[in-house]
Amino acid sequence: MRNDWATFGADLHLDLRGTRLRAGLMDALREAVRGGRLAPGTRLPSSRQLAADLGVARNTVADAYAELVAEGWLTARQGSGTRVALRADPRPAGPRRPDARAGAGEAAGAGAPRAVPGGPAPGGAPWRPVGGPGARTARRRAGMPAYDLRSGTPDLSSFPRAAWLKAYRRALTAAPDAAFGYGDPRGREELRTVLAEYLARARGVYARPERIVVCAGFAHGLMLIARALRRRGARSAAVESYGLGHHAGLLREAGLATPPLPFDARGTRVDALAALAPDAVLLTAAHQFPLGGALPPDRRTAVVDWARATGGFVLEDDYDGEFRYDRQPVGALQGLDPDRVIYLGTASKSLAPGLRIAWMVLPEELVDEVATGKGAVVDWMCGTPDQLAFAEWLASGAHDRHVRAMRLRYRRRRDQLVAALAAHAPGIRAGGIAAGLHAVLPLPPGTERAALRSAAWHGLAVQGLDQFRHPDAAPGPEGLVVGYGTPSDSAWPSALQALCRVLEGVGGEGAEEAGEAASGRVDP
Repeated sequence: MRNDWATFGADLHLDLRGTRLRAGLMDALREAVRGGRLAPGTRLPSSRQLAADLGVARNTVADAYAELVAEGWLTARQGSGTRVALRADPRPAGPRRPDARAGAGEAAGAGAPRAVPGGPAPGGAPWRPVGGPGARTARRRAGMPAYDLRSGTPDLSSFPRAAWLKAYRRALTAAPDAAFGYGDPRGREELRTVLAEYLARARGVYARPERIVVCAGFAHGLMLIARALRRRGARSAAVESYGLGHHAGLLREAGLATPPLPFDARGTRVDALAALAPDAVLLTAAHQFPLGGALPPDRRTAVVDWARATGGFVLEDDYDGEFRYDRQPVGALQGLDPDRVIYLGTASKSLAPGLRIAWMVLPEELVDEVATGKGAVVDWMCGTPDQLAFAEWLASGAHDRHVRAMRLRYRRRRDQLVAALAAHAPGIRAGGIAAGLHAVLPLPPGTERAALRSAAWHGLAVQGLDQFRHPDAAPGPEGLVVGYGTPSDSAWPSALQALCRVLEGVGGEGAEEAGEAASGRVDP
């Protein structure tokens, strides 16, 4: 991979509205600067890169940049790129009012990548069987899969060891002695300050450092929030019909019931909240896990209206918000109402789960309760050196560069998956692939278990949709959940070949119908 991504500017979330693209882009950039989401001196992406991110013409971005330079909002110098001008400190931005137009373009963008039926195997290698009967028998006897396509883990071989080591060294060199004590249960102030800027710029989150609590992974944060809500008298937290059972289990362990929300062709039905009357709801609004759709704009507004009317809280799991491909970025739901939406993010997908770094952006009324529960009751702490290193990693721009590089790598894998399906299982159309690190491969009714048995025979670790279904939810579509971000670059071609061997002969009209049910045509 070329290293030209090293010159990219900051990763940037912009909410474009209306049909006048240049004017909308200029308004969005002005709002980001005025509201403090783009700090003075921040380097913006190149016009080519931002145009690709937003799906607009490069001239549109170049003209917008030029006009904002003329107005004094931006500066442009040869060799230094385009940056936010050094203006007076902007006034802090208040929460945006919910708008039925919010997130316009957040549903499906372009369709699935175009495949070339009958073309060469992905990666240019000739198509060949993966191992013989003897190899498969040896793998089965060993009890270990040869290929891992389970979701939830990025490509661990791509962890940027050298760049991370540099950030670690810089952070430790500058760290005061007091940093190695017990410290604030909310986390190091250096990290919370940088996180507030990054989340505002890249995910549209409205945050102040004092409202951020650093935690040791998403599950840790969810446990702390669930216990705080239960102490306040909460009895239940609604969850999506499809999701991670472990997360619902953490809510139940805290004493909360977890009724499932139904879903339809447009995604999770938040209108059911009125009948269920929970005290909170856990949502993967930007990229539903595992089905893959984005919560439509009207439902985003509706769930915030529900929280305001009832005093409930929305727990937003933004597990892979940095990785989007064929659509305009879906901003965080938290931006609609920071006082009713609890934002949870993590470095597990963008860097590695082994770092154990995650964060919560909390409503002001919950900060002290959650911080007290973390420090006095649970006493789980992320290591101070790791927090300081991650703060340096974010502040230096290394995180933006790494995310952009990985976004390109994962997009190539996704495109290769789609091309391989078109060539070897044309009846199966991958869903949920406009963002994230996994795809849903819909299967005809009654074939999911057989496909999983075949996958095990071929030494392939993969998951079925049914394992993500809430026990109380109605039966839904069948299919496989394929984590194309998990294998290393060297293992990916063989894993993809094994997957296609499993799928050959399974697809058909039934799979296409199942695909419509699974994705709802919300997020191709």
